[in-house]
Amino acid sequence: MSHIRRHPVDPTKWQLRYRDPEGRERSKTFDLLKDAEVEKTSINHQLLTGTWVDPALASTHFEDWAERWIASRSHLKPKTLAGYRSLFAQHVLPQFGRAKLNTITPIAVEEWVSKLAAGGLSPSRVRQAHQVLHAALKAAVKNRYLVSNPAADVALPRARKREMLFLNEYQVEQLACATAPEYRALIYLLAYGGLRWGEACALRRSRVDILRGRLEINESLAEVGGNRHFGSTKNHRTRTITVPRFLRDILNDHLVTQPGTNPSGLVFTASNGAPLRNSNFSKYVWKPALEVAGAPDGLRIHDLRHTAAALMIAEGAHPEKIKRHLGHSSITVTMDVYGHLFPADDEALAERLHERRLRALADNTRTKPAHGI
Repeated sequence: MSHIRRHPVDPTKWQLRYRDPEGRERSKTFDLLKDAEVEKTSINHQLLTGTWVDPALASTHFEDWAERWIASRSHLKPKTLAGYRSLFAQHVLPQFGRAKLNTITPIAVEEWVSKLAAGGLSPSRVRQAHQVLHAALKAAVKNRYLVSNPAADVALPRARKREMLFLNEYQVEQLACATAPEYRALIYLLAYGGLRWGEACALRRSRVDILRGRLEINESLAEVGGNRHFGSTKNHRTRTITVPRFLRDILNDHLVTQPGTNPSGLVFTASNGAPLRNSNFSKYVWKPALEVAGAPDGLRIHDLRHTAAALMIAEGAHPEKIKRHLGHSSITVTMDVYGHLFPADDEALAERLHERRLRALADNTRTKPAHGI
């Protein structure tokens, strides 16, 4: 524990000495004994409760800590890291970059959130900016730079849920027919297979089993700063899906007519054989097809994934089956996104429960219950 003594060099001052949790000796000098005693009480409390932090670390500028923290996130996908850096550069560092960690207060974070919202930043973007600030400060607490996280428990604007768009089977046909022939198989795969765009772009010939109609989804393609990166799927999991019989035939025709037979070759490529770019596909293939097909305004490529889920639900697929097919991390994700599409049969369920009780009453009139029941 800490103790106070006269300063060995200047007897007019008082020195507080103690050992930190790592066993290193620390000292602070005071002009007045009462100030040293107040600090002694505070230090002892921090040491006993495990809330002591190194004052030098707590004085680190946020931008220096943020750079060190984000450099340690090498396990994240390149696109995720790029998103973090963008949020820091645009929204977090302009406000907190030169601030010392121990000067960032909850009210300062709340004022910053309010300023972002008042400046017209969308609720979802405000929440993303707060998320990276919170994560960086949480790591600072874990590494004993801070006692607590000033970004915790901050009121955030409610994100407006985007209206889900999806097509029925007739609209899918119209869209596929309006798409350039070399990409029709891709449209059908997205609409009936439910792959993410990056997963479809990274699908390789060796992962397609035409005879059994099975696809192994174990890779994804992402674009970061104009560069393309192949990596694992969103949840770092491999899954196998079975596609409808008509789609097997379409994929087979596509593989036969497209150049290249290398098993590691991509199933879908640009006209020059390179991996697809979302921006180019959207501009030269997707948007022209939408216009010809008369598709709903604002339909995104990702909405074909919603279409696949809606079509499966319409055919009575169990939520767990949909979860595995789409590669969701949990059934909660599936139900949060698509729960409203499942048919509501509350009245039918209530009627079935009513009938169950009537059967129990009828049985009781025929058979005397056992003693004590």
